[in-house]
Amino acid sequence: MDVILLERVEKLGAIGDVVSVKDGFARNYLLPRKKALRANDANKKVFEANRAQIEADNAKRRADAEKDSKTVDGKTIILIRQASNTGQLYGSVSARDLVEALESDGAKATKSQIVLGKPIKALGLHEVKIALHPEVSVTVTVNVARSPEEAELQAQGVDVTADLFEREEAGFTEAYDPNLEPGEIAAEPAADADPA
Repeated sequence: MDVILLERVEKLGAIGDVVSVKDGFARNYLLPRKKALRANDANKKVFEANRAQIEADNAKRRADAEKDSKTVDGKTIILIRQASNTGQLYGSVSARDLVEALESDGAKATKSQIVLGKPIKALGLHEVKIALHPEVSVTVTVNVARSPEEAELQAQGVDVTADLFEREEAGFTEAYDPNLEPGEIAAEPAADADPA
């Protein structure tokens, strides 16, 4: 299906471009969200008549988004979650969690503006893109940790899950006798034997 774009759509085109997209994408996403019009003669005439107004509205929204981006760009959000010893979360961090954390931090973003390729399911620092406008996007750092102290360590660049494994391995030592044959078990020294 051919459509006329009413705003810039990533990987498709800019305002006024006539692009060919799959029917389902047009019917289910572009048309209901007022991002495009069907490319027929009547709609082309309507678009050309209103092009200046559409571009002016887009410029105003972009200016608002650039103003809002100053409060969001470069922020670090700390989320405390329960996780296993291997660093896997019990559950995941979703776009809704990020919106709530941003709002509590004084920044505003909507769930649809947060671009998460997949939910965050592990401890650590994660970069998340927020598209405030099709032409304005910013990045925030999400610090997912089990405790505020762990979040502080991660912010300093310490890998807490690797550090935990190093501590566990350092605590385990096995008695080793180099004179034994493979598979042979070392004899326990008798406690009542006379050392002389």
